[in-house]
Amino acid sequence: MSMSPETSPAVATIIVNYKTGDLITEHLHRMLEEQAGFPGSMIYIVDNASPNGDAEKLAAYIRSERLEDKVRLIAHDENGGFAKGNNVALREILIDGSPYDYVFLLNPDAYPQPGALAALTAFMDRTPRAGIAGAKLEGADGTEQISAFRFFTALGEFVNATHAGLFFNLFPNRVIAPPQRDETYETEWVCGAAALIRREVFDAIGLFDESYFLYYEETDFMLRARRAGWETWYVHDGRAVHLVGQSSGVIDGKGADEVSPPYWFRSRRHYFRANHGAVYAFFADMGWFLGSLVYAGKRLVTGKDASAVLANIRRFLQVGAERSKAE
Repeated sequence: MSMSPETSPAVATIIVNYKTGDLITEHLHRMLEEQAGFPGSMIYIVDNASPNGDAEKLAAYIRSERLEDKVRLIAHDENGGFAKGNNVALREILIDGSPYDYVFLLNPDAYPQPGALAALTAFMDRTPRAGIAGAKLEGADGTEQISAFRFFTALGEFVNATHAGLFFNLFPNRVIAPPQRDETYETEWVCGAAALIRREVFDAIGLFDESYFLYYEETDFMLRARRAGWETWYVHDGRAVHLVGQSSGVIDGKGADEVSPPYWFRSRRHYFRANHGAVYAFFADMGWFLGSLVYAGKRLVTGKDASAVLANIRRFLQVGAERSKAE
């Protein structure tokens, strides 16, 4: 798929970095190749105060490759997380008179496959109510990753925390990650590892909520977009590789063999309180807690290791206690 320079939109790509500079320099050429078909576009790399010297290394790389007219490095003075890092770039990108039609969020552990940006922008150009378009995510070996989701609900917190087919079958519409269809379709939210956002969405709802350090920020943003009348789509032809967990060190925050970091629980709780209120958040917490107890019990009864599940329950309670003290 190709576009003429006269019709190509301008795209601002944002990559938020924290100690993953080597990944960025390894794969940046792929994004540059995609960007070549979109005159006036720019890649913004925000370094979130990486303590390993990434800002200096990235600056040196940009100079050595003579990329100053294609890549802008912003050395931020703090690690405020994904939402704040993106907002640092967005405040430059969205100034009055800037040329950008779209913003492309790209994880440092992700890169587009050839033609991905053209497929995403072409879809958006012909779908005026689409505010957000998510790429089809794959592993480096081509394994498909689920990247189109349903919004979190109180009942869904219980259903998904149980990891039990019985409840998945009883409440199929509460499964957060339903089977992905082999086509382009409207969904509720998409993974922010490779997602194109129409500029007008930011004009309508503002930037990312910086209360989130990591996780749930894109879900919050897409829920606010939906409430403002914008659609979110999974675009099957826009493919990107996602090397899951290489930027955050966390696979998905919810795995049976994985202890989730405290900020995952804080982000989760903020999401429910900010978007649904304290009472609803209480029922969502109860759903997650009871579902996790069911899951832990199932693993213990079947002789499987439940240590990570139990550790997550303890961390959930600890974060809840922190919140109670703060209030």
